[in-house]
Order: sequence, then structure tokens, then C-alpha cells
Amino acid sequence: MSLTRRQLGLAAVAAAPLALGVTGTARAAGHRTRTLYIAGDSTAAPKTADEAPETGWGMALPFFLHQGVAVADHAVNGRSSKSFLDEGRLDAVLAVIRPGDLLLVQFAHNDEKATDSARYTEPWTTYQECLRRYVTGARSRGARPVLATPVERRRFDADGNALPTHGDYPAAMRALAGEEGVALLDIEALSLALWQRLGVEETKTCFNWTRTEQDNTHFNPSGAIAVARLVARELLRTRMLARRDVVRLDEDVPASWITWPPAPQS
Repeated sequence: MSLTRRQLGLAAVAAAPLALGVTGTARAAGHRTRTLYIAGDSTAAPKTADEAPETGWGMALPFFLHQGVAVADHAVNGRSSKSFLDEGRLDAVLAVIRPGDLLLVQFAHNDEKATDSARYTEPWTTYQECLRRYVTGARSRGARPVLATPVERRRFDADGNALPTHGDYPAAMRALAGEEGVALLDIEALSLALWQRLGVEETKTCFNWTRTEQDNTHFNPSGAIAVARLVARELLRTRMLARRDVVRLDEDVPASWITWPPAPQS
């Protein structure tokens, strides 16, 4: 699929501001900033001021990464592994990604919508086929693909047990990662365990629960920080990042660090 000038511009804008974090010391040493690109849905996507306090975990991930690792968050609300591809969004990422960069892929929430032909994928066929395109695309550019199972929703049974909500999608991704030799961040299992530890009431402090909304899918700043911490730990565990690349894994990160840019003018 050919890229429009607008798509290329959006890709450049997503990467460029974060690259400005390279220090003079790093430049003097001849090091370049590596970029971690995120392809995903609304759980990871950047939000604007009109959406606050909703917060994508990708907004919090830079708090756990050394300044030599930039984050370019291309996740978009409502996208599935299929619709992200069909809209040319992976092409836009591949147009700017460089050797040594990372492409972190997390989808399933919208792939599960069986009545929506634009987004639905079947776990063991079309979902895996779509994910494989991200893997091969990253590798074709000399970048390193990383698959992350979908973060869990907030759902409990009557006995207070946290329930999985993603069906076969996490298992299908795990299987594909094994077949392709791709690093897997098992955020589904880790987030489910986290929600279980926190319990029915405490998890409300992580999700976008407000006076007017009870959202069990999207996060507030505290929840986004908690999930981003899981992602950073998994990037370290899988050796996608070295110990020197991660910071604050065991430190408090204040929710006040999250900021939302103004919404674009219509």
C-alpha cells in the first residue's frame, strides 16, 4: 500500500519529539536514540485533554525507560490488528523505523468484535496472519518485533476472582511468538494477576472510573503507570532492553506526571 504524504508526516511527528530527549553526552559518545514504536489500540494510545483522565499505557512507558530509548506511540483508539494494517498505519511506521529499533505490537480488544468485518479477526487464522505481517515488516527493516498479549479488562466473578476476557487471542499470540522466535511480553497474564491482587474495589483506582463513567477497559493515570511498569519489566526480562535501558522499576511514579496535550483544532 502506498503512503500518503499525511501518513508519512504523522509517522515523522510521532517519532521526532521523543528523539529530542537525547542528551549532549549521548551525542558526544556517538550514540543514537533507539526508538520503541507501539502499534496497538486505545488501551495503549495517547490521549488528549478532552479525554482526560483516560490514559493509554504508552503515555506512561517513557517514565520507565532511559533517555536513550525513545517511545513513538502509534496506537490508535478502536483499531484491531487488521484495521491498523488496512489503514496503512503499519506502512507509516515502517517508513520511519530504523535498524535496532523495536516494534511492540499489542492487539485483541477490537479483533474480538465478531460483528464488525472491518476489525474482526479469528484467533488462530486471520489474527495470526495479521500479526505475522508486523513481525516480517519489522524484520525487513532491521528492527526487532515484540509481541505483547492484550492487557486484561477489569472483570470479576461473584467470588472476587479476576476473569480473563480475551478468549483464544492470548494463546494464539503466544503460539505465533514461539513459531516465529519473537519476544513475547505476557501482559495478559501479568495484568490479570495484578487485578487479582488488587481486588474488586482497589482496581477501580486503576481504571477510568469517574462520577459519570464506569469504564472497565481503559485506564486512568495510575492504571496506565501500573501497566507500563509491567511492560518495562517484560522488556527487561526478555532482553529486548538491557538493565541500563530501564529506570524506576521499583520506584513510585506519581500520577501527576501524566499530562494530556490539547485536542487538535477541528
